[in-house]
Amino acid sequence: MAKFINFHVVFTITFLHGIATIFTPFVYVHGANPSTKFSVCSQAPYPEICTYLIGKTSVETPLDVRQTTLLSTLAQAEHAHKLVLSMDLSSFEPRAKLAWADCLELYEDSVYQLNRSLGSTNSRDIQTWLSSASTNHKTCQNGFHDFNLSSHFQTFHSSLSGFSKYLSNSLAINKALTPLLTSSTQIKGRRLMETNNFPNWFSKSDRKLLATPSSASSSDLVVAQDGSGHYKTISEAIAAVPKLRKGTSRFIIHVKAGVYRENVEIKKTMHNLMVVGDGMGSTIVTSNKNVQDGSTTFRSATFAVSGAGFVARDMTFENTAGPAKHQAVAFRSGSDLSVVYGCAFKGYQDTLYVYSGRQFYRNCQVYGTQDFVFGNGAVVLQSCNLYVRKPMGGQKNTITAQSRTDPNQNTGIIIHNSGVSAADNLGGAQTFLGRPWQKFSRVVYMKCSLGGLINSAGWLPWSGSFALNTLYYGEYMNTGGGAGTGGRVKWGGVHVITSAAEATKFTVGDFLDGGSWIPGTGLPYTAGL
Repeated sequence: MAKFINFHVVFTITFLHGIATIFTPFVYVHGANPSTKFSVCSQAPYPEICTYLIGKTSVETPLDVRQTTLLSTLAQAEHAHKLVLSMDLSSFEPRAKLAWADCLELYEDSVYQLNRSLGSTNSRDIQTWLSSASTNHKTCQNGFHDFNLSSHFQTFHSSLSGFSKYLSNSLAINKALTPLLTSSTQIKGRRLMETNNFPNWFSKSDRKLLATPSSASSSDLVVAQDGSGHYKTISEAIAAVPKLRKGTSRFIIHVKAGVYRENVEIKKTMHNLMVVGDGMGSTIVTSNKNVQDGSTTFRSATFAVSGAGFVARDMTFENTAGPAKHQAVAFRSGSDLSVVYGCAFKGYQDTLYVYSGRQFYRNCQVYGTQDFVFGNGAVVLQSCNLYVRKPMGGQKNTITAQSRTDPNQNTGIIIHNSGVSAADNLGGAQTFLGRPWQKFSRVVYMKCSLGGLINSAGWLPWSGSFALNTLYYGEYMNTGGGAGTGGRVKWGGVHVITSAAEATKFTVGDFLDGGSWIPGTGLPYTAGL
């Protein structure tokens, strides 16, 4: 890193190609190597912004270029948040105000993700957090689209366009630097790993909890409808956590068997929370919020979590709105480094919203109709069962709708060693592996059992030729009546993977960066293929 000597600080706002370019205080370091910093800028999709930006500074290393870019992107995020906060809502109808409220929260979270990135030296963490900030930017827009109110979004869309470009540059520059910062534990590009059970972000006590039956877990709070616990609702228990927890250690809430009719939200400030039920089908959280009745997709979730390090096991999350109500989320997760074990997700359209961050699902069940596993996290579903329900008349079933908007986001939906089958009589409705919600949609099915309900074409277009050559859809060593690839669509982005080396990129160890793995737990876990 640059040595901070002979420096001075500036703060300026200027315009580059119509974009408000905000320069936060930078340290000018004398003696920079121009060829180094400008070669890094060549990796960016908007190199003119990068070169203009660092031309106002002096940097010595590519890492300094990244820091400078992140600082400017943070300034753009803060600017976006202030713009949304200061909007005149007097002409907004109630639905537009709901979409606006989402935007306010999402840009606040983007500021948080950028600050985390600036405070880290781990390029893989930074790529995840930048990807999350980029997802927030797009989701703000989606909220207005949910209600066909795009004209409201246009009132501030142009002012936010710069933020999108700065994020894209930050993603590209950080990705370009990643090989330079690779751990010494890598050999020929592949990380050394053990085929054991849990990722290294779990402590020994966390692993013991996951390997222990829920009734035997040592919980900090108990929720029980019959009054035998500390609280009767999950929301009340979560609201009590900040007052009760000491430090940042894992906080465990045991939710006894029962049907909990509530909408639960765990905010980003609440890290390392674990929610344990009495079994899939015994502890049920349910509601019916949906877009048709006035909720944004983002806000329709029965159970939503943003705090990092979330763990859930032995529960069912459902949204009972039904196929005619369209988007209705059962479970939304933006929790980075989260694990969900032995849970069921029941809904129709948009059941499981894997919103952002690194997420792992094991031994779970997911029920739905259209786009029922969707979002832009870096996600692996392993040893899970996906059940396709009968959709609304005239609808086609699509299992996934992944929403990567930038080729440098480290996101995608990976379904590994899992099964796909019909939950009931589909009544002739066609079923597809997925469709591209956004331009760089990425989904891979590996070593799965695909039932004969899967249409021979495999994948469904979103709209015309949109994304067909920019997406990445992969299939590797799948079996079953729907696994044949001879009739698959001939899009440029569809891949029948034959190389184990290529498939390994999408394993838990590589795709989620599991790193080292800890032996001695009771739950089966596959780090590789």
